[in-house]
Amino acid sequence: MKVISVANQKGGVGKTTTANALIAGLANCGYKVLGIDFDPQGNLSDSFGAEMYQKPTIYELLKGDCSFEESIQHFGKYDIIPSNIMLAGCEQELSHTGKEHRLKEAVTPHTDDYDYIIIDCPPSLGILTVNAFTFSSEIIVPTTAGIFAANGIQQLSNTVINVNKYCNPDVRIVGILITRFNPKTNLNKQLKELTQQLGSHINAPVYNTFIRSGIAIEEAQATHTDIFTYSDKSTVSQDYKDFINEYLEGVH
Repeated sequence: MKVISVANQKGGVGKTTTANALIAGLANCGYKVLGIDFDPQGNLSDSFGAEMYQKPTIYELLKGDCSFEESIQHFGKYDIIPSNIMLAGCEQELSHTGKEHRLKEAVTPHTDDYDYIIIDCPPSLGILTVNAFTFSSEIIVPTTAGIFAANGIQQLSNTVINVNKYCNPDVRIVGILITRFNPKTNLNKQLKELTQQLGSHINAPVYNTFIRSGIAIEEAQATHTDIFTYSDKSTVSQDYKDFINEYLEGVH
């Protein structure tokens, strides 16, 4: 069983889209998958059409106000624990000793039910992201090919080093995924090389697969479904299939 955090503190880099594709794509491969929306914005929950306010969420689970089973919503091939804006309060509420381990404590007793747990992290490096990293075995970093995105990856890497030291010595960045990529522009090609150099510096490979831009992503999100169900033949869908295959080939 693997727990994968999909993380980048920079917004607009395809983080939630990648988490959505990983959850649905791994499920399509026959794996038992749980997705955890750990972002108070609730975009992953919304992308699947999960109920975010009338039923318990990850916030209630962390507080101990509901059971693990009560927090889960079933979507055929995969399960989702949704989120909403109430989760933002955890930044202040998780202040006691051991606060970094709350997510791990809440979910670990049920990990045998799944092959993969995918966590969509918030676009920050606060206590929620540290909780996700403390629980995770692997981190995948989606990023656009850009200068500011590269700087964000370095900051994220520093957070992982601290989590390794104090909370979870085993978690590591297993790969950087370039999203919203246009292979036809020279600038994108140059920035991709910059990202690869940074990946080498922090000992995190850049996936050979890159995700091209495509309107199918926005359309799928608007219809509250995953990219494969919405448009299985789109370029974005094919890119994510290739990425998932590349990821699985590297799993040990």
